Amino acid sequence: MTKTSLSVIKADVGSLAGHHVVHPKQLSLTKELLDKAKKEGEIIDDYVFNCGDDINMVLTHRKGVDNPSIHELAWETLSKVAALSRSMHLYAAGQDLLTDSFSGNVKGLGPGVAEMEIEERPSEPVIIFAADKTEPGAWNFPLYRIFADPFCTPGLVIDQSLHEGFNFEILDVMEGSAVTLWTPPEVYDLLALIGTPYKYVIKSIRRHKDNLLGAVASTQRLALIAGKYIGKDDPVAIVRVQHGLPAAGEALEPFAFPHLVAGWMRGSHVGPIMPVSLKNAKCTRFDGPPRVVALGFQLCNGELIGPADLFDDPAYDETRRKSSQVADYMRRHGPFMPHRLPPEEMEYTTMPQVLEKLKDRFVKQ
Repeated sequence: MTKTSLSVIKADVGSLAGHHVVHPKQLSLTKELLDKAKKEGEIIDDYVFNCGDDINMVLTHRKGVDNPSIHELAWETLSKVAALSRSMHLYAAGQDLLTDSFSGNVKGLGPGVAEMEIEERPSEPVIIFAADKTEPGAWNFPLYRIFADPFCTPGLVIDQSLHEGFNFEILDVMEGSAVTLWTPPEVYDLLALIGTPYKYVIKSIRRHKDNLLGAVASTQRLALIAGKYIGKDDPVAIVRVQHGLPAAGEALEPFAFPHLVAGWMRGSHVGPIMPVSLKNAKCTRFDGPPRVVALGFQLCNGELIGPADLFDDPAYDETRRKSSQVADYMRRHGPFMPHRLPPEEMEYTTMPQVLEKLKDRFVKQ
């Protein structure tokens, strides 16, 4: 059977009035360039959107994951949009493009990537999640709840096709190594790792009984690539739903709780992640709070049917209200932890420069 490849590639290449939101001209140019590639047969379909100051490109094709031509298309597109950003004097133009040259794969060059190659089911619904002002570890909590928590996903109890559980591939982003853990038998080992989201990040999830791919997430951390803070990672994820996988409503349910994530202002603070519609995917208060959008598509022989703007729903109004309350509470801590990140993560901000300036003034006691 012919396989469909789904690639979600994103980057911050410039923003209007600070780290706030992309300009419509940036989205228009991105769409124009990808539609040209579609007409030329490089890709099957595309969809372009933003979450905050990040441009997100959804591409379908037949070329598999990590394909050099697909990654080059994404790189060239983002580079041209970055050039437009510079011409408009937008803020942080080209921020996530860490080099001037393409080397075969955008991973390691700044953009975030989530990709999967699948055999389409008779009906293939997928949800694209995109976040702004946070890190890849922000997906740990919701992905665990979707695929391993029966209080969130009752299908784990009442759907026989889910009873054997799921295999979670966990990446240690500090060491560059990975481990696969099976839930429910190894659920406590899994939680021991993913409870430290700045180090251990869920990379992919597969159904245990047949290795069916259920979800993939971007794992790129800009600070680790660049060696310093140049912007938060703003991750993306793809979750397949229904037909022997969690239902769409089960995949959305974790976001009804605005869990705390790292990022927010200067990538140095902890705050609640707020589920919002596309029209509200802009980060203003203290450059936040962190936002997440969810777009639902049907794949049809590689064509993208949709999207449905899944968080554009008053059912999430209470979550957004709670998020604002939590934001108030966390902000009142000012520069103190737990609002400010712990020392391990502050190493990639400007904190080392402060310590360097003061090092000769520390006196042994």
